[in-house]
Amino acid sequence: MKFSVERAILLKALGHTQSVVERRNTIPILSNILLDATKEGVLRLTATDMEIAVVEEVPGVQVARPGRTTAPAATLYEIVRKLPDGAVIELDHTGGDAPLKLRAGKFNTTLQVLPVEDFPSMTEGALPHAFKLEAAKLRGMIDRTRFAISTEETRYYLNGIYLHVAESEGRKVLRAAATDGHRLARVEEELPEGAGAMPGVIIPRKTVNELRKLAEETRDEIEIRLSDTKISFRIGPVTLTSKLIDGTFPDYERVIPRGNDKVLEVAKQPFAEAVGRVASISSERSRPVKLSLDRNHLLLTASSAETGQAQEELDEDVVSYAAAPIEIGFQARYLADITDQVGDMLRFRFSDGSAPTVVQDAGDDAALYVLMPMRV
Repeated sequence: MKFSVERAILLKALGHTQSVVERRNTIPILSNILLDATKEGVLRLTATDMEIAVVEEVPGVQVARPGRTTAPAATLYEIVRKLPDGAVIELDHTGGDAPLKLRAGKFNTTLQVLPVEDFPSMTEGALPHAFKLEAAKLRGMIDRTRFAISTEETRYYLNGIYLHVAESEGRKVLRAAATDGHRLARVEEELPEGAGAMPGVIIPRKTVNELRKLAEETRDEIEIRLSDTKISFRIGPVTLTSKLIDGTFPDYERVIPRGNDKVLEVAKQPFAEAVGRVASISSERSRPVKLSLDRNHLLLTASSAETGQAQEELDEDVVSYAAAPIEIGFQARYLADITDQVGDMLRFRFSDGSAPTVVQDAGDDAALYVLMPMRV
């Protein structure tokens, strides 16, 4: 195998692929990236950790000798990253155990390779369900749910986003949900053509994060294919394939309160800033903040045994509340995660100070959040 390619082109492709490679690997081949240069002038790069695989096709490469080899992903990426802009990189592998030679201008080095035959394939198998989703909509679904993904490994079935078809006001929708047991995030979009028969699947947290980075780079539609055990996303020249979490996502609809009749609407920016200020008094990780509500008046309070108490009032210029007085506490971080995802106005629906609370963007019903209160 022998080819040459511009640094910027190779760097971008390596950036997409090498990020899935685990730095600490007990299986040496998984630290490598597969390079496949074709006679058509396409370079195909593949990286995998056996749970996720990313493949990128780079056209317009000057291929002198087609072939395949592997190279240490992190080392190759660092070398290419540190080469000067505009450099043309030549990679040459004569086969077998011979090292991979890399040249760029007056710089040259060699990299040890591992057998191509040892590199695992994750892209095999049928994916019978296929549909397309606008990149902006997919980004929105991820952003408005991933913060609620659980990091508790023992509850592995909560370690991802549950993507499924659901009923909403008499019509079918594509819905994403995530929960860590303390909060729930649920968002829905119109059901894309071809998605109606798809099974409900749990997309792992690492896959969600890699997908979000790739989706940032396009405005086009993203092609999604899936089966009961695997899902793939085609984003321009990049295909991300992932195993799915083998588990049953809980019936989250049962925890969404239906009768919360105490409604607070508050301007997002003043509320978020006030939460941040009062929470700064506490060094506790949970940083509890108490909301005390009366007619068109909100008092936010936080306290710490070491540093004292902080409070801030928000009045009718930014608060609308007409129900009975109530006091309720939440983790400041959980409030911030939600306010980061909404527009100008937040809507809270309370029952009492100890019951789950529903939070929404007052101008957009597509996303719904449930917060469990805490004692403060």
